[in-house]
Amino acid sequence: MTKCIITNLLKRSYLSKIRWIIFLCLLFVVNSLKAQQEPMFSQYMFNLIHINPAYAGNRATNNITTLYRKQWIGIEGAPTTASLSWDNRADQSNVGFGVQIYNDQLGIENTTGIQAFYSYRIPFKKSFLSFGLSGGVLNFRTTYSGLLTTVGGDPAFKEDVNGVLPTAGFGILFATDNWYMSLSAPALLNTKINANNDQSIVGANNHYFLTGGYIFKMSEFLVLKPSVLMKAVKGAPLEYDFNMNAWIQNIVGLGFSYRTGDAFVGMFEIQITPEFRLGYAYDYTISNLKPFNKGTHELMVRYEFCTKKNQRILSPRYY
Repeated sequence: MTKCIITNLLKRSYLSKIRWIIFLCLLFVVNSLKAQQEPMFSQYMFNLIHINPAYAGNRATNNITTLYRKQWIGIEGAPTTASLSWDNRADQSNVGFGVQIYNDQLGIENTTGIQAFYSYRIPFKKSFLSFGLSGGVLNFRTTYSGLLTTVGGDPAFKEDVNGVLPTAGFGILFATDNWYMSLSAPALLNTKINANNDQSIVGANNHYFLTGGYIFKMSEFLVLKPSVLMKAVKGAPLEYDFNMNAWIQNIVGLGFSYRTGDAFVGMFEIQITPEFRLGYAYDYTISNLKPFNKGTHELMVRYEFCTKKNQRILSPRYY
């Protein structure tokens, strides 16, 4: 009897926590304005175009990459993000370009966007400096009318939100055969839409990404690539991703990341053919959401239309 009472109390406590999380999330959604958000992936270091338009064409070949991320398994309405990108730079050209289509779902919110990328590189003897721009549009939708509320007829949940907003970004990339450094602001416009479908641009978004990595060629068998990403957002503490990836015979890649205050990440990559690469990442949550989810799964598929010339370019293979 006592055991049953304790079990019921624990269940009630657990359900109470869930209700409070949902309540706080809904409170934030209702009272705040909607702004564009950049989709983020754990395997970003293998395709930096997601955070820096200056990376467009860096691999000097037609490159198609798709990413799918299912976050916080076990929490209803948790983020689900999918992305398909293409970029290219003609041989002996300094101009790169590309395009990305993405969809980001979070509860009753859904964002679908398309971005175009342009980059121009200044080559040096053993390095290059690249500048990039991005621009596009996104469709932001929120289905308030589909929510079940404790009080019927609440006007705050009566009207859905559906609007199209502009996006723009800027980035710089400096790279050599052994290391690279990147600074970007992928969401320059602070574009917003409120519950009345009124749209506005209220200045800079103040999201900045600084990342860098080094390639240690230990032997013909092993290559190590440590990297770090710093994310700075106005009004929030700095967040870091510390990464270590190891490539074995340029076929199998094993990686580990630590995202401050959020997750530990394990990664596995395999170069099935010179053109086809498959990657998987698992995020183990260490934040306050840890008791409520079973981690995050992320899948990456890349296909490159290689030629004999660009197969000899070794350094872009690792970033």
